[in-house]
Amino acid sequence: MSKIRKIIRMYTNGRSIMSIAAQADTSRNTVKKYLASFKDSGFTFEEVDALNDKELEDFFGKSREMPPTGRMQSMLRCFPHVDKELKRTGVNRHILWGEYYKEFPDGYQYSQFCFYYTQWKARVNPTMHMDHKAGDKLYVDFAGQKLSITDKETG
Repeated sequence: MSKIRKIIRMYTNGRSIMSIAAQADTSRNTVKKYLASFKDSGFTFEEVDALNDKELEDFFGKSREMPPTGRMQSMLRCFPHVDKELKRTGVNRHILWGEYYKEFPDGYQYSQFCFYYTQWKARVNPTMHMDHKAGDKLYVDFAGQKLSITDKETG
């Protein structure tokens, strides 16, 4: 929250977006997003600075998402079935979208269906990346079948 205060303070002092982004160690688009919210609010820097951290987070941090519509909810209910069916051989997203579209004729088209499925899948099955220095630690992966070496001559 102090970073938001710092960005707004520098903006009210007449600094450019590039210099604010460099000084605050954020991207230009992040600075633009905060400044757009600040300009739309009509508040002065003193009023924003007087807000406590919780109020500042509510004002700048949370995206103003709309509640899901009926057709979005119906599509989201189908995704666990879609995820299960995609594991079968010969099944692809287009086939499953066809089934979804037959059941919900006013539903989303194929590209939006795939887009929202990808977002849903990322939320349901998050991935973790492990950063490490080369040679620092030894990671052994025990997944898969065991390796068996058989001498062809002796068996």
